[in-house]
This record gives sequence, structure tokens and C-alpha cells, in this order.
Amino acid sequence: MGLRLDQVVPWGRSRLEYCQMFGLTASDLHRTLLDVAGGPASFNAEMTQQGYSVISCDPLYQFSATEIRTRIEETSPVIIEKVQASRDKFVWTTLRSPEELIATRMTAMHQFLEDFSVGLQQGRYRSGELPELPFDQQQFDLALSSHLLFTYSDQLPLEFHIASVLEMCRVASEVRIFPLLINMTGERSGFVQPVIDAVRSQGHRVEICTVPYEFQKGGNEMMKITHSRSLK
Repeated sequence: MGLRLDQVVPWGRSRLEYCQMFGLTASDLHRTLLDVAGGPASFNAEMTQQGYSVISCDPLYQFSATEIRTRIEETSPVIIEKVQASRDKFVWTTLRSPEELIATRMTAMHQFLEDFSVGLQQGRYRSGELPELPFDQQQFDLALSSHLLFTYSDQLPLEFHIASVLEMCRVASEVRIFPLLINMTGERSGFVQPVIDAVRSQGHRVEICTVPYEFQKGGNEMMKITHSRSLK
């Protein structure tokens, strides 16, 4: 059975947030980039407007812009309610209130929706999902993935995490994953160390890096993996 849209909770982030979450430098932006499970983020749209190369991959992209828009409208009130109920778990500095958070996220998602149909035709948005991606070996310089792995440790088993991380290593020379916390709990996922061990066993280098982004309290670290081929 394929993915149903009523299973999806679409939530998109901006280019600025991506740069902060993943510690992206000016030189990073010039690399060939893969955004894994990017959902309705505006990263691809904004980067394309500025002349950079990004491909985004998500099972969400099997649906039309109209269907995705409707689903965003259905789920946004639920997300707002959850954020307001647990606002003490977040750092309200860059985003100063739940209302500003929602406005920022909605702006990003609207940018995505405006770009989606054209980007789909251009091949910048590809339907696909972990742990099997529809790309060639080492096709990308850098693969990014936020708020899926580790975030959903309660729903996605360790085997899925390991297979997914190794799959991203297959298609990209470098992989960055953010954050390392379980969704809404503020606790580091217990899968972090087993994933590190599995990745290192394949000869890849793993680092835990602090990044200039912390919205969820304690959520200012990413996992950075360098493919063994890049180490030679």
C-alpha cells in the first residue's frame, strides 16, 4: 500500500533555516545538493532562484500542489496547537512567538507551492523515500536531511535509521542530519550512537557538530558524515 496524503503532516522550513541547521557555508551552496525528506520547504525554490543546484526527494511529491496545499491547511491548526501547548520546550529568540513561527513556516510552504509544479517538470522535485533513493551512486556532493531521522525514533526503528543513513552515503559524498533529538521530548535519540557505530564500520567518518540554530531546546547539533572515498 502506498503513502496516503492523510498520513502526511507537511511542515516546511526556509533557506535561512537550512543554512543554520546544517551549518552551510558559501562554498557548500555551490555543491550539488540533495534535500532528503524536505517536504514543503522553500529551500529548493529559494536556492534555484539564486542560481544554485538542488534536488529534493520526498514521497509527498507524488501528490499535486492542490492536494498538498489542502493538506497543509488541514494540519497547520493541529501543529499550532501542539507548539502552543509545549512552548516551554523551545527557544523563542529568532522566532519570538508561536504566531511568528507559524507565519514563517507558512511563508516557506507557500514559496514551495508556487515553485512545485515547475520544479517537478524540471526534475528538481523527485518522489522517493528512504531507505531506497532513486539516485546513482555518489551522484551528489552533499545530502541534507532534517526532522525525520532521530526525530521520529519512536516511530521508525533503528534498522530503518541505519539503512537510511547508509543509503544517503551511497548517493552523496557527505551527509548532514539535523537534529539529533526525539520529536518534542528534548532528549537525544538513543539511535545516535548505534548509527555512528554502523557508519564507522563502513569506513566513513562521523562528527557531531554544533550549528548556529537552536529552536528546540538542546537541538543545536547535527551529524556530519564524510564518505570513505572522500577521505582518500
